[in-house]
Amino acid sequence: MNKKVLIVDDEPHIRLLLEQTLDELEEVGVEILMAADGREALEMVSEERPDLILLDVMMPHVNGFDVCRTIRADPELKGIYIMMLTAKGQEFDRATGTDVGVDLYVTKPFDPDDVLSRSAEVLGIEL
Repeated sequence: MNKKVLIVDDEPHIRLLLEQTLDELEEVGVEILMAADGREALEMVSEERPDLILLDVMMPHVNGFDVCRTIRADPELKGIYIMMLTAKGQEFDRATGTDVGVDLYVTKPFDPDDVLSRSAEVLGIEL
């Protein structure tokens, strides 16, 4: 079964940067999926069942905290690793991320190499 990563960000240039960052994973068979907002993300999660989600907080329709909360409330989605990538770096925001079940909270700007290595580790892929 192929591994899947879902990139969720309303900024097209961030989605592109993350897709390019994860290019090495794609080369070993990981499928990269994209969503432009929280509502689209929740639809894709239920259809595609990604192994890893790279999730922004501030998005239209449904924010990243609510996306995470919804995923964590569904027992069928147990085991999805959620890495939040956000400009919201205040302690309150980090605490909210913990409360809703984020596995890893990373603030923007992020180091693409770090995101790649952490993603590979989560997926059990040696690069």
